Amino acid sequence: MKKIGVVGSINMDMTVEAERIPKKGETLKGENLRYIPGGKGANQAVAAAKLGAQVDFFGCVGDDEAGKQLIENLCNMGVETKYIRTVPNIPTGLAIITTGENDNTIIVVAGANDCVDIAYVESVKEAVLQCDIILLQHEIPQETIEYVISLCTDNGVEVILNPGPARPVKKEILDKVTYLTPNEHEAVILFGKDHTFEELMKLHPEKLVITQGSRGVSTCLTNGGILNVPARKAKVVDTTGAGDTLNGAFAVALTRGDSIEEALRYANTAASLSTEKAGAQGGMPTDEEVKRAMC
Repeated sequence: MKKIGVVGSINMDMTVEAERIPKKGETLKGENLRYIPGGKGANQAVAAAKLGAQVDFFGCVGDDEAGKQLIENLCNMGVETKYIRTVPNIPTGLAIITTGENDNTIIVVAGANDCVDIAYVESVKEAVLQCDIILLQHEIPQETIEYVISLCTDNGVEVILNPGPARPVKKEILDKVTYLTPNEHEAVILFGKDHTFEELMKLHPEKLVITQGSRGVSTCLTNGGILNVPARKAKVVDTTGAGDTLNGAFAVALTRGDSIEEALRYANTAASLSTEKAGAQGGMPTDEEVKRAMC
């Protein structure tokens, strides 16, 4: 079995519900406080593992109870955690989420995710290079992302970069990536507004994959035709983690040898299924569920 490696973030999401988003200086009563495993890196690793892939996770947590719980959760989800570093005197990454009136505010404390530095990657380099494909996101330091991309490219390891949260990336780094999976907002941050999305995809055939939420996902095939994979109709309960599910599933399908069209149809179906249950990781589907939905 081919192996997927995820280099990225791992957070504890602390969510609280309120009647509405508080105004500046205002105190509101909250309820239904929950602590939920999260972080884009961990979410993508869990998505791939639940689909049956062999997944190694590379990242850092703090030496606190949250770090222990997050490692245990990844283990329970089938993700290999032996390369995760526990960093002393640094808190585990935390996202503080307030929801109200169908809206939310989010404050992210990077914590130990900032310790996923080049020195850490060097310490696990051999394991990283044993993976067949590496999945990256933007919740660890940018210089680390650039280093991992260059390292993998130089050693023949494919790379999927999911560039969220959005921030600019050097052209020479984007050129090295095997697959780039921005949403429409992220695509504008990466490439500007001089080209339409269709023009951008034609400039990067079977490399640039633009996700469009309820409108599905698109890329350009090597024959110059635009492939639009429409979203599967879903009874949406919670969209949290849908993008992470798509990326994890895309990596799984590619390691199985699927064409990019087959991989995107599989990934799009998995993402759709993930919205039908509450929670990011809890709602992620199995391979059997995805294949059944594709019939």
